[in-house]
Amino acid sequence: MGRAAKQRSGAAGGLKRARRTRVPVLGIDVGGVLVDRVAEGSDTSFFGGRPMDTPAVAGSLDAVAELVELFEYRVHIVSKAGPKIAELTRRWLGSRGVTGDGGIPIGNVHFVRKRPEKHPICEQLSVTYFIDDRLDVLGHLTTVDHRYLFVGGLGEHEPPERPPEWATVVDTWSRLIGLLRRDCDRSSVDVSCAAHRVDP
Repeated sequence: MGRAAKQRSGAAGGLKRARRTRVPVLGIDVGGVLVDRVAEGSDTSFFGGRPMDTPAVAGSLDAVAELVELFEYRVHIVSKAGPKIAELTRRWLGSRGVTGDGGIPIGNVHFVRKRPEKHPICEQLSVTYFIDDRLDVLGHLTTVDHRYLFVGGLGEHEPPERPPEWATVVDTWSRLIGLLRRDCDRSSVDVSCAAHRVDP
């Protein structure tokens, strides 16, 4: 192998090593992931008369507590919402213990007005894992190493028939927790999931 080829190979290897050593950071959507879309159009939805009674996706609340520990508070909510729904979402998250003491830090909750705007937020936060119920959103997140399409909170909406290979389709939070633990262990060759603690 010539010198130039070796240099290219070394550079590529350096990129691979840098990719493996990225500190794990998790991003989570709200609608269809934490909030069950089965309530859409009813009184118990963020658009109804009793938004605080909007149901959570089965297993999501306990799962978030586990993920906060796994990722050592490097967990962010990234969701699309206007000002009114964003405020209701913040209140709902706080009332369910998703944010606040022992949960996701309040400063780690981010809202965008358009779904493609999740990409620059995730890039800025160095998100390496993201959970969303929309394939089009995950398609924008090209800097995220692990993208999970969650289909367990879609309500009457149908999941895509042929998701791309880069998307991991998951239908329950218990299975998702297992996948996150597995993928976190696999990708943490040089940096563990318990490294670089960030206090809430």
